[in-house]
Amino acid sequence: MINKITRSLFFLLFVNISFAQVDVVYNDLVWSDEFDANGAINATNWFHQTQIPSGGSWYNGEDQHYTNEITNSYVNGGFLNIVAKKEPYTSQGVTKQYTSARLNSKFAFKYGRVDVRAKLPIEAGTWPAIWMLGKNINEPGGFFNATHGTTSWPACGEIDIMEHGITPSQNINYIQSALHTPSSFGNTVNHGGTLANNLGTDFHVYSMNWSPNQITFLLDGVAFYTYNPAVKTLSNWPFDLEQYLLLNIAMGGVAGTIDPSFTQSAMVIDYVRVYQNITVDTQIPTNFTATVGNVTSSSVELLLNANDDSGSVVYDVAYGSLTNSTIGTSGVQKSFVITGLSPNTNYTFSVAASDVTGNEASNNSIILNATTLGVTACSGSDSVAQQGTFSIGYNYEFETIGTDVKITFEMLDTDRVGLVAILWKQSPFTETQMTYVSGRIFTHTITGQTIGATINYAVKFAYANGFSVTRYISYVVGSNCALNQDSFNEFTDFTYSNPANNYITINTTSQIDKVEIYNLLGNKIISQSTNTNEIEVASLSDGVYLMVVYSGNRKGIKKVIIN
Repeated sequence: MINKITRSLFFLLFVNISFAQVDVVYNDLVWSDEFDANGAINATNWFHQTQIPSGGSWYNGEDQHYTNEITNSYVNGGFLNIVAKKEPYTSQGVTKQYTSARLNSKFAFKYGRVDVRAKLPIEAGTWPAIWMLGKNINEPGGFFNATHGTTSWPACGEIDIMEHGITPSQNINYIQSALHTPSSFGNTVNHGGTLANNLGTDFHVYSMNWSPNQITFLLDGVAFYTYNPAVKTLSNWPFDLEQYLLLNIAMGGVAGTIDPSFTQSAMVIDYVRVYQNITVDTQIPTNFTATVGNVTSSSVELLLNANDDSGSVVYDVAYGSLTNSTIGTSGVQKSFVITGLSPNTNYTFSVAASDVTGNEASNNSIILNATTLGVTACSGSDSVAQQGTFSIGYNYEFETIGTDVKITFEMLDTDRVGLVAILWKQSPFTETQMTYVSGRIFTHTITGQTIGATINYAVKFAYANGFSVTRYISYVVGSNCALNQDSFNEFTDFTYSNPANNYITINTTSQIDKVEIYNLLGNKIISQSTNTNEIEVASLSDGVYLMVVYSGNRKGIKKVIIN
């Protein structure tokens, strides 16, 4: 017990420093299991989920039975042992050759931090996981199903705090965290990973910090992936309801072939702890200000500031039918960039400030107006590398803003860990660290350029155990490769389906004469002058395109996503 307390105090000191990487710090321990009583698991805290889903097998082609046998889950010497074993076992009329355990916490919560200190099985075919599901999932056999099961997966939301063994292309010490939502599930695009030392022999602390604005994953107190969609919908953010914890080891399936010599292995867990902030906060944010910062053809920067005793301020920005949220530090100006806007368009933003408890500033809401600039940019995609290699490639964009050029590169390869980007100027050669935007997107703005001059830049993407360098891209400052601009008045009084799948449907009371679709290289790929309210795009690859809509002497240009 003394050793566990000593470890806990050390980790708390560590956390106080490193959790500055998250948006909300949670301080109050509200639920935990320290696994101090030898024998069976604490039935007050945990439930054995053993019922096989319909079809006679667990999901993802797994090969194990989950049991409530003490040989598969037990406490000894201050540690929970979840043990996967090779042994024939018959249950519910089905015989399988492996057993394991899947535990549901009987505690569910909304928002907070989870810390789990554990060491993992790393044998081929093992799939240890520390994760969460919405309390409302209608999964037969789950602890909350009978009382709260109203929602199917993935609409209930799934938060994978730690998974190991399902990324065979990665280093043996690679762990992954992921989110499953209606917008992306199964082989989800919403994931991040990192490397740890000696996963099979050393304990590490796997953490998840969940606020109303974002979910951040940490290894030993260091953040490595954050999920924070700017515009939150039911499709991409089902994370505003209670979730519960799951601990398990699966065998085989997507974890790959089980080692023929496998006999048994365990995930050993020192503790599971959940933190929230339970002190009632009644103080409202003060000194709330909001102004417009940098404006481009597709983005508007809002400069936000307020004070609050909690140390954090939530800013909600509404424009049109959309609402974006971000969290800033009390008393520190927050730069919040609204992206994906249309060029040459006036936007009205309504900005409100509150604390994480929901107390609102007295001067809500502040109204701001900004007009985006016209597009003067060139963009494209490539996979050519002058050093290293790209398996998929990269996107790039050069945008002239006054006498500045904003350079943006996006790495499309998804199998690179610890990604950073360094901008290379060809002549004279210089290197500049680029600013991380989101996902795998990085940007840097070079100032004081001469209109008409040609500049040449590449990007070095550095990552764990290597790097890849793009080819040099030439750009004429002030040039516009996207579309040729003709003399038309602006046309804005229409809406359209976005994202679109097989068809783009345009809604307007005006007569549409013609619709054109361009790729981001400026190439016209669709031109339609009949039946112009419904454009078939089934033949187009997934991606972002520019749609030009003509009505008389008016023309409207909008971005559209095809998926």
